[in-house]
Amino acid sequence: MPKQHVIKRFLKWRYKHISQKNFVFILSLFVGLLAGLVSVTIKNITYTIEAVLEKGIIFSQNQLYFILPVIGLLLVYLFTKYITKKPLEHAIPSILFSLSKKGGILARTKIYYPLIAAPLTVGFGGSVGLLGPAVASGAALSSNLGKLLHIDSKTKTLLIGCAAAGAISSIFKSPVAAIIFAVEVFSLDLTFASLLPLLLASVSSVITSYFFLGDDLLFNFNFSDKFEIKDTFFYVLLGVSTAIASIYFTKMYFAILKFFDNFKNQFQRLIIGGLAIGVMLYFIPPLYGEGFGFINNLLAGNHLQALGTTPFDAYNKNIWVIIALLIGITIFKAVAMTTTFAAGGVGGIFIPTMVMGSALGNVVAKMINNIGLGFQVSETNFTLIGMAGLIAGVIHAPLTAIFLIAEITGGYELFVPLMITVAISFIITKNTIEHNIYTRELAAKGALLTHDKDQSVLTLMKLDSVIEKNFKPLKPSMTLGEMLHEGVSKSTRNLFPVINKEKEFLGVILLDDIREFMFNQKLYDTTIVEDYMHNAPEIINYDKDNMQEVMDKFQNSSAWNLPVIKNGKYYGFVSKSKLLTAYRRQLINYTK
Repeated sequence: MPKQHVIKRFLKWRYKHISQKNFVFILSLFVGLLAGLVSVTIKNITYTIEAVLEKGIIFSQNQLYFILPVIGLLLVYLFTKYITKKPLEHAIPSILFSLSKKGGILARTKIYYPLIAAPLTVGFGGSVGLLGPAVASGAALSSNLGKLLHIDSKTKTLLIGCAAAGAISSIFKSPVAAIIFAVEVFSLDLTFASLLPLLLASVSSVITSYFFLGDDLLFNFNFSDKFEIKDTFFYVLLGVSTAIASIYFTKMYFAILKFFDNFKNQFQRLIIGGLAIGVMLYFIPPLYGEGFGFINNLLAGNHLQALGTTPFDAYNKNIWVIIALLIGITIFKAVAMTTTFAAGGVGGIFIPTMVMGSALGNVVAKMINNIGLGFQVSETNFTLIGMAGLIAGVIHAPLTAIFLIAEITGGYELFVPLMITVAISFIITKNTIEHNIYTRELAAKGALLTHDKDQSVLTLMKLDSVIEKNFKPLKPSMTLGEMLHEGVSKSTRNLFPVINKEKEFLGVILLDDIREFMFNQKLYDTTIVEDYMHNAPEIINYDKDNMQEVMDKFQNSSAWNLPVIKNGKYYGFVSKSKLLTAYRRQLINYTK
């Protein structure tokens, strides 16, 4: 029996026996299961590669591990050149763009490409994380499931949010933070209609993770140091420090990507980036791979094991050398991560952010404890809260940061210092950099969904849907008589674009402009279109203007119709009435 026929029969049965609400609940459970399986799969493939290389061959014995990322990047390069045939997109930004401009449609190939490219990158030591690729693969699965079952775009968006929540829930075993991440990053409305599916997906995914991986936690430590009110100032200081580090992280990210844009050949980027990563790894070994081992060693109070073997081991009994090395990790983690991306690697930024935050938090605590003023703070607490501060600052997800660390610690003893540090980090960063790494380029293109309903509705609208083309164009050399016979008499509109032979837009004529001359036959052969033509109050650029800019042009010009130019040529008109009707329709669909 053909697949389409089976699906059609299933959908008919579903409409008769399962309500839309319950169907969404069932799908969210299934999507959570799929996201959990994807996360488990991507982790196991990566850890298998790491285990083979660690036992291996000559690299670990001869301390040549720093050349492994180059090999991993080369494998990813060959995979993208001969298999995917195009570079893989960054996970979260590509999903956000799909939600705003493609109705939540993601290519089927995005299901399995990240499952290959990300383990090759991270397993061979690329300084990126696995969360982004896990979210991308899970989102592609849910998108294609929604397409198969003819789900509307709004429900598809919710299911993609469920996939993201499922990935985080599975990797960190933190279902509450997973729900909040989906709401903060994907701008989902936190209503009962969305909350329950997110909850079901999150629980389904974390149970999947427990089933396959047991109850092992990413971070193993014993929580012992409670918050003390006398340490409040130091948590404020940590908030300021993480804000500065977040701003540095973001600016460095875009600066390095811009630098690598100078190299048009991807193989050149690979060689230059690979060598740069190798040099950084030689001097700062903890930059190798994701960095969970580094975080766990810091949480256990074992900074020597966290730092590993470095060229500075002869000086590691001096605490200020340790602090300097940890500062090096804080500075160079962003550099190593972005260089990995620029060189063609595939991964995420969430976990590198946590690594950088843990190093910074530990540095701040060590400096307070060793500065000689008699202060003593918990290095474990500062390591944890440093991670939250960086997540809040870099990703602009303060609630995710608070609840993620709270769930990791297994309680809420650190809730107050978490709120202090996270709030300060987020406020300073948000006021300095409006958009985070995920959203900056999308916001510049007007393709970013936000919690602002008006802005989101405009983002979801497509310019093509409001362009009208049933206007009779005129040539500037036409006489008034020709204009009346060939234009006015054959048109149902009271507006006429004037274009030249190359179809370039020159101006516009309204029926009101010629009304008093229409019956004066003496002017039929003595005046031409150019005599009556005038400039349009504004022009819409199809290639550059987003819907917000289109709306602003109508508001500022008070016009009822504006011409659209595409590739320098006249393309049509947008009317205010059609624009507002389309806006109202989209608003109803978005909020129902």
